[in-house]
Amino acid sequence: MSLDRGFIKSIVEGLIFAHSEPITRVGIAAVLKTVSEEIIQQILDELEQEYFHRARGFVLTNVADGYQFRSLPSTAPWILEMKSIKPSRLSRAALETLSIIAYNQPITRSRIEKIRGVETAGTIKSLLERDLLVIAGRLEIPGRPLVYGTSRRFLEVFGLTNLACLPPLPDIELIIDEENEHQYRNDPHNSK
Repeated sequence: MSLDRGFIKSIVEGLIFAHSEPITRVGIAAVLKTVSEEIIQQILDELEQEYFHRARGFVLTNVADGYQFRSLPSTAPWILEMKSIKPSRLSRAALETLSIIAYNQPITRSRIEKIRGVETAGTIKSLLERDLLVIAGRLEIPGRPLVYGTSRRFLEVFGLTNLACLPPLPDIELIIDEENEHQYRNDPHNSK
């Protein structure tokens, strides 16, 4: 059965709306068996642009290798007020641990602790409970330690399409140079 492009667009929009998690192009194609993934991607791109330019309370976002309707960040305070929900905050330790894992995955707890310089078992447990991390397997070394990676939920929460969208890490030498310059300028023995 051949479907009109406008109707296909409505179906794609409805599938995204009805799906609570980001739905992939492949997932949409599994439903629309007679429509090519190329056409589906064109329609997704069109919908993404239409929702972006219509300046309303939500947009269609490509996140976690799928598509999802999301409210605008600027409307979040009112949505949270209506739902009487406090936004979930991550501690500094959780953010540091999550960052280390995101940029170094798969990674063992001992390696994370070596980088952070502190014990991380509780933080990792909390991040696993929040579904921001997954156990990615075990290393084939004595003791077979667990290795951790970020989850699909991590991508959703941070609005990332995939891990390639992580911002680049700053140059550590530049940070050290800036810190040394700051300390030099603030050292009372270096007055001019």
